[in-house]
This record gives sequence, structure tokens and C-alpha cells, in this order.
Amino acid sequence: MPAPPDRARLPIAVYVLGLSVFALGTSEFMLSGILQPLARDLRVSIPQAGLLVSAFAIGMVVGAPVLAAATLRLPRRTTLIALLAVFGLGQVAGALAPSYGVLFASRVVSALACAGFWAVGAAVAVSLVPVTARARAMAVMVGGLSIANIAGVPAGALLGQHAGWRAAFWAVAGLAAIGLLGVVALVPRTAVPTGDDRPQLRRELAIYKDGQVWLALIATALNGAAVFALFSYLSPLLTDTAGLAESWVPTVLALFGVGALIGTFIGGRVADAHLFGTLFGGIIASTVVLAVLALTAHSAVAAIALSLLLGVTAFTTAPALNARMFNVANAAPTLAGATTTAAFNIGNTLGPWLGGLAIGAGWGYPSVAWTGAALAAGAVVTTAVAFRLHRVTSSSRLIASSAATTSAPSAHRTTGMTKTPATGAAESAGAAGAAGTASLGTQGPESR
Repeated sequence: MPAPPDRARLPIAVYVLGLSVFALGTSEFMLSGILQPLARDLRVSIPQAGLLVSAFAIGMVVGAPVLAAATLRLPRRTTLIALLAVFGLGQVAGALAPSYGVLFASRVVSALACAGFWAVGAAVAVSLVPVTARARAMAVMVGGLSIANIAGVPAGALLGQHAGWRAAFWAVAGLAAIGLLGVVALVPRTAVPTGDDRPQLRRELAIYKDGQVWLALIATALNGAAVFALFSYLSPLLTDTAGLAESWVPTVLALFGVGALIGTFIGGRVADAHLFGTLFGGIIASTVVLAVLALTAHSAVAAIALSLLLGVTAFTTAPALNARMFNVANAAPTLAGATTTAAFNIGNTLGPWLGGLAIGAGWGYPSVAWTGAALAAGAVVTTAVAFRLHRVTSSSRLIASSAATTSAPSAHRTTGMTKTPATGAAESAGAAGAAGTASLGTQGPESR
């Protein structure tokens, strides 16, 4: 018996995109494990080496919307191939970099390509599946990032320690080449739309007039900031506050990655049917975990266990946050992916900055957990506002759609067409424009 449509197998192309994201994610986060040998080799300070991480995050924030807009009318498969090739070349340039300046430039270029790939790849992933499988498709892509944290980042650190930091860049270049071959072979070709369907930047930019898009962006950024406010300083919290030996740090980081993979799997399985329920459950749970960690940070056992739990709760929401953005910005899928990518990286930049301010104020490392809890609470409030607005607009559209369907029977007979109430409702929702719920099929799961 074939699987139901909403539980059907995802296309192999979605998994190819997830593999490519594994390479992107490894490159983005691996510097945390090779900063010291890199700084020694290039004769720069640790803070200067740390700027390479910030450069990548800022490149992601800027690159996602800019490249999404610049490639709007290009075939998506061609765009993915070009961006992945540029990313791979950026890794090669980093491996061969003779100076800090060249390495910095290579990181910026790699970040721009990475951002563009995320934005376009997310749009491709959701276009290959029905609307009821969007969160599952995004879970595969986010899963690539989770596995990068579990396997890619520790492996990069291991390579950096035993074969030199440049070996880590060569390894990521090899992963990018494998992903490139997979995209060329398995991602279907897409023709450039023409006529009324032709992408128009002005029309796509219209999504930013919708308050729901901004609420989704803010919730995504706050959720990311909550996690990275703690994660960026987890190592000193574990050693200086919880009293663990430095040798425990890689293990705890790996546990966080395992939790992230578990959370991504859970979110991908339940978010399509219970989108807002997943958002509320995951973000509230993260708030609680961060608050409890702040209170129990001096206990090594609690710090280890709560690090694992934070990975689960934080990444349970990731597929839902991605799917939510595509639902509210359905009329502009490429910019929806770009906006989500930018929002995550705004959070990745904002969280460490706020956590650093808390530490600099003399409040100690547990303060970063309190900072994360406050940011997560803000994400809960933002999601609650979005949910209330969603319920109001969904109800009004259903009433308007029903009225439109029953009030014009003569027009249906004139054209020789018969419209069902569901069809009329879908058309009414589509005509409503930028709110992004282009069919009633997206309303049911989100209202639960």
C-alpha cells in the first residue's frame, strides 16, 4: 500500500541538499576548534582569529537576501551549482591562504556563497514536496547542520590538531565537491518561469509589508540568539563554573550536537501537523532549560545534562521556524529562504554579543544562560502574537471565501465551471496576497 501523501518518502534531491548543508555547516562552525593553531600559524591574536567567525556570520546575514534577489530569475539548479562551486573554491583559498587578510577574504566569499545556497536550496527543497511535508524537508537540511556539529566540527578540530588547520579547509573543500556532484546528478532541472509566473523582485519584496513575515523573522532571530548566547560561552561555563576538565568540553559539545539531531528529527516529524504547537513547545522548553542551567551551573552533572536537553529543545523548533516562514511568505519562496537564513544568523551574531556584555558586566558565566532565557521568552511572546494574528486572519478568510463561493453561482454557470468551497477558499486566500497562506491546506496544521 502506498504511503499517505503527507508521509511519502522525500525526493533524493532533498537529501543531497542536506549533504551540501553538512559541508556548509562544518565550515561555518569548525573554526571554534582550530582557533589556537590558526592564530599561532598566522601570528595573530585569538580575538583577531575569532573575527573570522563573525565575518562568516555577517556575510551570511548580508549575502542571503542580496544573492537571493540577484539570482531570482536564474534557474535554481544552475544557481545552486554555481554557489556550491564558489563555496568550494573559497575553502581551497582558505587552505592556501598565505596571510590573515587572504583568509579573512576567503571566509567572506565563502559566507556569501553559503548564504545564497541556503536561501535557494531551502526554496528548492520545499518546492519538491507537498505543503504538508515542508517541515520534513527543512528538517533534512537543518539535520545536515546538526550532523555538522556532531561529526564535522569535532573532525575539523581533530584534523587541525594532528594535520594542521589547513587540512580542515581541504576536507571541507572535498565535502563541497561531493555535494556539487550530487546536485549536478540528482537535483532536477528547473526552467526559468515566464509570463505572469516570472519572478519579479518588486513582487517578492512585497512580502515585507506583511506583519506575519516580520514576526516570523523576529521569532527566528530571538530563538537563535537564545541558543548562541549560551553556546558561544559554553566552554568556559563548563570549566570555570561547573568545574569540568577541559578534556570534557568536546564531549559536551558533541552531546549538544546529538541533542540537536534528536530535536531536528522530532520537529521534522510533528511540525507539519502541529506547527504552532511545535513552536510553543520547543521555545518554552528552551526557556526553562536555560533558566534551570543558570540556577544549577555549578553542578557538572546538571550542566552536561542540560546542554544535551538544550540541543533537543532548540532544534525541535528549527524545522517549524523554517516552514512557518515559507507559509507566511509563500508568494516569494526565494526571499523566504533568504529571510530565514538572515534571521538565524542575526541571532547567531546578537546572542554572543549580548552574552559577552553580561560577562563583561561582571555577572559571571551563568549570566549567559539568563540572557538566553530572556531572549527565548521574547521569542515565546512574539510567537504568541503571531498565533493570535494567524487565528484572526484565518477566520476572516474562511468567512470571506465562503461568501464569495455562494454569492456568485451565475458566474460559475456562465463559464461552465463548478468551484467547490475549498477551491474558492484557496483562490480567496491567494488573492489576499502577502500573508502567504496560499491554500487552505496550510491553515489546518498551523492553527493547532
